[in-house]
Amino acid sequence: MGKITGFLEFERQNESYIAPKKRIKNYKEFTIPLEERKLKEQGARCMDCGIPFCHSGCPLGNFIPDFNDKVYKGKWKEAAEILHKTNNFPEFTGRLCPAPCEEACVLGINEDPVTIENIEKNIVETAFKEGWITAQPPKVRTAKKVAVVGSGPAGLATAQQLNRAGHTVTVFERDEKIGGLLRYGIPDFKMEKYVIDRRLKVLEAEGITFKTNAHVGVNVDAHELKEEYDAIVLCGGATVRRHIPIPGAELKGVVQAMDFLKLNNQYVDGLVDFEAIISAKDKHVIVIGGGDTGSDCIGTSNRHGAKSLTNFEILDKPNVGRPAHQPWPYWPMKLRTSSSHQEGVERFFSISTKEFLGDGKGNLKGLKTVEVEWLFKKGERPQLKEIKGTEKEWECDLALLALGFTGSEITLAEQFGLEMDFRTNIQASTKDYATNVPGIFVAGDMRRGQSLIVWAISEGRQAAHYVDAYLMGESHLPLKDDSDLPRA
Repeated sequence: MGKITGFLEFERQNESYIAPKKRIKNYKEFTIPLEERKLKEQGARCMDCGIPFCHSGCPLGNFIPDFNDKVYKGKWKEAAEILHKTNNFPEFTGRLCPAPCEEACVLGINEDPVTIENIEKNIVETAFKEGWITAQPPKVRTAKKVAVVGSGPAGLATAQQLNRAGHTVTVFERDEKIGGLLRYGIPDFKMEKYVIDRRLKVLEAEGITFKTNAHVGVNVDAHELKEEYDAIVLCGGATVRRHIPIPGAELKGVVQAMDFLKLNNQYVDGLVDFEAIISAKDKHVIVIGGGDTGSDCIGTSNRHGAKSLTNFEILDKPNVGRPAHQPWPYWPMKLRTSSSHQEGVERFFSISTKEFLGDGKGNLKGLKTVEVEWLFKKGERPQLKEIKGTEKEWECDLALLALGFTGSEITLAEQFGLEMDFRTNIQASTKDYATNVPGIFVAGDMRRGQSLIVWAISEGRQAAHYVDAYLMGESHLPLKDDSDLPRA
């Protein structure tokens, strides 16, 4: 905990932002850090709650009251050590996690919760600045070799944990750079890519080998991989995008959000010219989908210089506050306004796209929508009903489909002979993360479906424990619930 009376003395204060008109002129992060005195005050707000429900909200089981207390006391190095015991990459989660821990904070029952995520980010940034985060290669190597397929947060966490256990780990990534959706999905204004590169230098110094442009099952033979390695961990994510099966979906200008975002990441990285990307400049842009990916498209389109920007969500507009049927400490489905929304967009809820309209030459020029309502009957799935007389046409040059993902690609499952579940994710349970093929494991979104970065890191850590036990007969790598085990 922090200061006993801290929650009574100090109000919640988070980082501020550079003004929207200024920040949309570039792709850099735009938060303005709090001064150290203010950060200590925020750590002081962590109260003597008896049972820290923030633990239940965090998939990693971070020791949140412990590092809050160290920040309050100015013991930043000790705070960093505590944070890294359960989280391999707090510089990622401190920027990108939606902070379910804060929704579970006991103080949040009747006051603003502790700024856990921002404290976490400042701990790790201080640790990097002071040079406390250094490579820690294992003292002893085993004779075991492990291949990790996919270099997103699940793959990187798996690789680091297994490397710490002494195994020789190689990470295979099909793109030209390491990072998965962290690299080619998350816009730079949410996380600049030096943050990934900085951590990669540490992982490489610890002895992990990274192979890029290595697409297992395509230009890397899956059967040879199985012969060469003692274990394989699949962390390829849930990358099959959801489509919208309506007339006109084939028109030029109807674009998957991840295609739009990836090209922009490559442009910011200097890999392609602006002319090569899917540009929103001077276009009437409509983003279909109200989640994080849709928000990322909005922020990117504003930076391109879109003529107009509209956002559709098929679900009802959520409550501003916590809904009655989602009480503390559960994650509430409430209205959330992101920094990208604040930069300029018109948002519409309970609206369904019916048809994309073309100009007769194969180009998108508009779309048709209808307002909808959701009907709920006890014991039945919600039914969607169109409201007659609410049809409308919208001018649109670029429609970005941010509709989520339906599961993992089938390439690896077919190559290795793996069973998939009804959602087309590779089948394995949290009992051991093992697939139906001995020696092959799966973690992250490829197993659980589209989820949060914090869950990906958690699954990577858990899977590494079971892979290590499979290879060696037992494992001393930590599991989330085994807080008495030595922490890596």
